[in-house]
Amino acid sequence: GGPIMCPMKYFLLLGVFAAPIFVISHAATWSAVFTPSVIKVEMHRQAEIKLDLRGLESVRVTEIVLKTADTIVAVVDKVIPATEITDGTWSGSFNVSGVFLGKTDLFVEITTMDNAKEQSEERLGVTVVREERAIDKVFTYTVAILVGILYINFGAALDLKLLKTIVTCPIGPAIGVFGQFVVMPLLSFGIGKLIFPDSHAMQLGMFFTGVSPAGGASNVWTAVLNGNINLSVLMTTISTIAAFGLMPMWIFTLGKVIFDQGELTVPYARIGEFALVLIFPLLIGLIIQRYLPRVTRILVLVLKPVASLLILFIVIFAIVTNLYLFELFSWQIVVSGLLLPWLGFLLGWTIAKLFRQVPADALAIAVETGIQNTGISIFLLRFTLPQPEADLTTVAPVSVAIMTPVPLFILYIILKIKERLNRSKRELLHEKAETADLSIDSQETLPQDQEIAKNRTEVP
Repeated sequence: GGPIMCPMKYFLLLGVFAAPIFVISHAATWSAVFTPSVIKVEMHRQAEIKLDLRGLESVRVTEIVLKTADTIVAVVDKVIPATEITDGTWSGSFNVSGVFLGKTDLFVEITTMDNAKEQSEERLGVTVVREERAIDKVFTYTVAILVGILYINFGAALDLKLLKTIVTCPIGPAIGVFGQFVVMPLLSFGIGKLIFPDSHAMQLGMFFTGVSPAGGASNVWTAVLNGNINLSVLMTTISTIAAFGLMPMWIFTLGKVIFDQGELTVPYARIGEFALVLIFPLLIGLIIQRYLPRVTRILVLVLKPVASLLILFIVIFAIVTNLYLFELFSWQIVVSGLLLPWLGFLLGWTIAKLFRQVPADALAIAVETGIQNTGISIFLLRFTLPQPEADLTTVAPVSVAIMTPVPLFILYIILKIKERLNRSKRELLHEKAETADLSIDSQETLPQDQEIAKNRTEVP
């Protein structure tokens, strides 16, 4: 097959290039014009849209149907029979109904005589949001006020002398900050990409949760699980202060990747405002500490319970005002809610062990790494993002908040059982020793018997 093949090859090539042009020109003979070209509709409400179809004379149409790409978000119920088309045009209006939060496209699909289906190149962007309720505004302002109170309290309870101890032993706090602001953001970014490859809103929700500072709950859990409480408070303090610079840094770098892919704009100004909104209460707290020592003492006492209660309140309030969030709960959301804190605990513990930290310190570091201040992530998402993203993304920190305490609670129960067993072992040994050595003066056996008990309990 020498020279004869050559012209044939060119013909084939020509065919390859010309075919798509022919198909495209055929598809583009008719057009659809939507007015308005983008629409926002509330859940369970309808919006009216005008539609003009042109150039239908070139295609032999049997039926025209309007469709949405995602019927979970919005539906449209409109069929145009061929009899309504005059001179290849059709004009009229139809309703689109909002079903659930999200975004989708609406398009026209025509069926031709030979049963072929063609979709319009023009698409109408549909965004479905929740109706504005008074309680949503109440929620946003309440969260802002509570986070403010938390930071005033935090400023007042800030032990500046304790901060100086970082200089003497910086390894623990350094691991904590590394875990909180390097491991967690990267982990949350990875989990978001892996579990929600198609949902930019969920990726943002996970990422905003990952870049939040450590929560006040970490100090409470560290105390409950017999970790180093001073180290925990120190790490939370550094993490909270570092958050002012590091949260925006992550959101404007790695976060920008998600924003760009989801065709969302990065809310620079809002995030800047957010950092300022938190600095003021912190400064007020420091002023109180400087000039009102009596008030400070009270604030220091209530910091821990107040911090835990506030975070709990924010999460519960988020759930109660947004019960629809549970309609968004899927296995992916549960799994990602588990993975972020649990891997955080594990990685924090591992890094601490690699740096030869004592168990009490390693525990504090692990808890500090794994626990995020979900109150702040919820506030940040609602404060910076437009709807429906603000609503859709909130489900991520809520899921993380629900899943975080599970392993800690299990660990707490294990510790309690161990303590119980050790105590009953000791009592048992005492009884045995007393009954066996009744004839001997019991004073002599006591030290020895305590020694046995001690040895027994030290064996894990």
